[in-house]
Amino acid sequence: MGDSMTTSPRNGPGTGEVLLSVQGLVAGFDTDAGRVQAVDDLSFDIHRGEVFSVVGESGSGKSVTAMTIMGLLPTLKVSAGQILWHGRDLLDLPDEEMRAVRGNQIAMVFQDPLTAFNPVHTIGRQIGEAGRIHRGLSKKQARLEAIDKLGLVGIPEPHKRADMYPHEFSGGMRQRAKAAMAIMNDPDLLIADEPTTALDVTVQAQVLEVLVAIKDEIDSAIMLITHDLGVVAGLSDRVMVMYAGRQAELAGVNDLFYRTHHPYTLGLLASLPSLVGSDDEPLVPIPGSPPSLVHRPSGCPFHPRCASAEDPGRCASEVPQLRIVATDHLAACHFAEEVASGDRDPRTVDRGAEA
Repeated sequence: MGDSMTTSPRNGPGTGEVLLSVQGLVAGFDTDAGRVQAVDDLSFDIHRGEVFSVVGESGSGKSVTAMTIMGLLPTLKVSAGQILWHGRDLLDLPDEEMRAVRGNQIAMVFQDPLTAFNPVHTIGRQIGEAGRIHRGLSKKQARLEAIDKLGLVGIPEPHKRADMYPHEFSGGMRQRAKAAMAIMNDPDLLIADEPTTALDVTVQAQVLEVLVAIKDEIDSAIMLITHDLGVVAGLSDRVMVMYAGRQAELAGVNDLFYRTHHPYTLGLLASLPSLVGSDDEPLVPIPGSPPSLVHRPSGCPFHPRCASAEDPGRCASEVPQLRIVATDHLAACHFAEEVASGDRDPRTVDRGAEA
């Protein structure tokens, strides 16, 4: 990608110091069918104080990126790039030093809280364990802090709930308890992978507000992985859109929503229901399915589904590089400027041939 990332898009509190810098990351899995290139030439920074959101369809590489940062995928092979944490490459750290970072300086709220908890230990013990391991708390101190964190994320009667087991919690309560575990040590970076999937709207808002409030209180950062563009619009400072393991677009949240430069991003926005307009206005889904990461299409990976692509032509033969298309705004599209002007908006292109 050359020096295309030298000017990092920053919006609002993201102008703070760089906590995490991913540079040219290439990683994948070897399978019987071939190599799954799950992450391909990924570069981005996360700044202290910001909420950095990662969006895209399932299979776009969002969760693999997060798990790679945390060092939780032993079968993953990283073939290029760096993951710099306060200037140190996490990929070079011995296991013991990485364990000191994981759960203490960088913590994660997993998508499925049931599999994240040990079924034979109480919730309070598991939350408190993070404080005992990383800060040397006594059992009593760890329990008291665990109860405090459970209360903070909205668990009723936390002093009683701390002595219960995971199966005694509802799905929403387990998700909140997992958030309590993640913030036990006030990490500099909290990676939240679909943290509100199992929650109703009211509890979802409560948990997200707690995470953002803690982020503000300790001046940390959040990397939010989600499909919910409504959450992204309301909470994020900057947004990275991923497709087929690559970056499609990276910008401040307002620029991404109102000055979109990539047809895939436009497609995601067009597929959302709108609160304005007529009741019978149809949604505009993105045609087709995400590509196989073993047999990725030539050229731009999105071109087989892109209504505004030129095929045959540049889109089918040349991989677009992530480049600066506007102030603090990057996109990986040969025709990003035309997309932004509306000349190649997939919402207005005739799809009759695909019907």
